[in-house]
Amino acid sequence: MRPLIKTLLLNGQSHHGWKTSSPLVKQILEQTGLFSVDVATKPPHGGDMESFKPDFSAYHLLVLDDGGEPWSEETNAAFVEYVASGGGVTLFHHCCQLFPQWKEFNEIMGLGGWGGRDDTVGPRLRWRDGKMVPDLTPGSAGDCLAQGPYQIIVRDAGHPITKGLPAIWMHTTDELYFNLRGPAKNLDVLATAYVDSDTESHWGTARYGSGQHEPALFTVAYGRGRCFNTTLGHADGDTPEGYSPTAMECVGFIVTFQRGCEWAATGIVTQDVPKDFPTETDERFREHCALPSSG
Repeated sequence: MRPLIKTLLLNGQSHHGWKTSSPLVKQILEQTGLFSVDVATKPPHGGDMESFKPDFSAYHLLVLDDGGEPWSEETNAAFVEYVASGGGVTLFHHCCQLFPQWKEFNEIMGLGGWGGRDDTVGPRLRWRDGKMVPDLTPGSAGDCLAQGPYQIIVRDAGHPITKGLPAIWMHTTDELYFNLRGPAKNLDVLATAYVDSDTESHWGTARYGSGQHEPALFTVAYGRGRCFNTTLGHADGDTPEGYSPTAMECVGFIVTFQRGCEWAATGIVTQDVPKDFPTETDERFREHCALPSSG
């Protein structure tokens, strides 16, 4: 039996309801039987960030559900060393807004938005003529459409994370991020989502969607480390009670997150694609991320 993948979930201060999403992240990973998950919560706004010194080296994988104020320089340096030396990192949804002034973090993340990011951090990426191409048009970084269902289109069907998935599958109600920008070095786009140009933007500087197929799932190599980044997974609210984080209950989100985390930590994926995975037209849910029934 393979040892469990020791995982550290880093959270705190996020305006996207980390008290809702973090318990779901822990459940989603541990229910595979592959991960053990510890949690490190940084101090609240205005707290002593110098005291936040997680031992990254004790873990195979770091998962971020973080927001707000930056870490200390000491913790930043330890994080970069961890990834460069072969550590795995997974970022989801709102984490693309983190640490806009931190050069190495932007390189590890690949693409990000908001926080004052603009064309100085790097290009946007667009899927055109069967490949991703950089868009160097000047402008800000980070927009999203209001929540709704949308299709995910697999672009790299040979990657361990996406191997065996349907070529197109329906993701449930979620914010659709677009116009992300970044260094985009050593980046592999696994899947895209189409951003309708007739739909008004919900949050950002663009008035309408881009009319482009834009990255939704992607990986980044940094030194000997691996990063998996998914723009899916919106959650609201401050507590798990009274809110159902629908986007995180989508089987498509759950499965790609589980597979992405395994790949980031180990470089391989041993998990099969479940029978309840979404189809091109049908959304599929697991209420509170329950395992599929044996029937």
